[in-house]
Amino acid sequence: MRPRPPITGRGIFSGTGLVIIALAATVVALLVPLWSYAGRQDPASANVLSARTVTTPYGPLSEQDRDFVTKVRLAGLWELPAGQLAQRKGTTPAVRTAGQHLVDGHTSLDAHVRTVATQLGLALPNEPNAQQKEWLDTLNAAEGQEFDRRFAGLLRLAHGRVFSLVAQVRAGTQNSLVRDLADDANTTVLDHIKVLEATGYVDFSVLAEDLAAPATPVPTPPEVDPGAAAPVTPSPGETYALPPAAASPPPATGSP
Repeated sequence: MRPRPPITGRGIFSGTGLVIIALAATVVALLVPLWSYAGRQDPASANVLSARTVTTPYGPLSEQDRDFVTKVRLAGLWELPAGQLAQRKGTTPAVRTAGQHLVDGHTSLDAHVRTVATQLGLALPNEPNAQQKEWLDTLNAAEGQEFDRRFAGLLRLAHGRVFSLVAQVRAGTQNSLVRDLADDANTTVLDHIKVLEATGYVDFSVLAEDLAAPATPVPTPPEVDPGAAAPVTPSPGETYALPPAAASPPPATGSP
């Protein structure tokens, strides 16, 4: 008896059928994790995200936006008094000039941040944080060139830290009021950085180390409604003539 030839069927076990089955299995393997992930979406995570970003008439307001508004307010609460100290205690025209720039810049910037906070309904601190108070105590205790050196070092460090935050917020915020405030803060901070460096007392090697080190988180002081936030303005009766900037600032000495 001759052997029976193989049957060439048309079912799913034919060559074409096997290819189709393999492709279908691959598609299922790719889609099942996606369906499974979608089904396991954590409601708590969604709630956290919605709580951190809120809707306003001026665009979404993120947690970073709110933190930025608070930091702009805090900066004025200690940097304007520091500028007044520099006007009174600075031993060179360049240091006193830097002090005048801090007073003028934060008087204007603080008015802007209080307006933004009112429009967005954000509470603001009415006093500097603990670290900023320590810096002011340091400046109050220093005299002569020691004051000049500490003033330039501390203020340049503070402005360097906030400068990167301003850029980050400006690049990513979706809120038009925060964008305008970031533009104003960028101009003000850059001006202050330049006049502080013009004093000649900024030690850039120490500054680089301080900026590279992670900043220690400092609690924000109690906040009040924006309408109750006291304006940051120069103390009455304390006005000083603005001297010309020093043409040849003294060499940098020591760390802040």
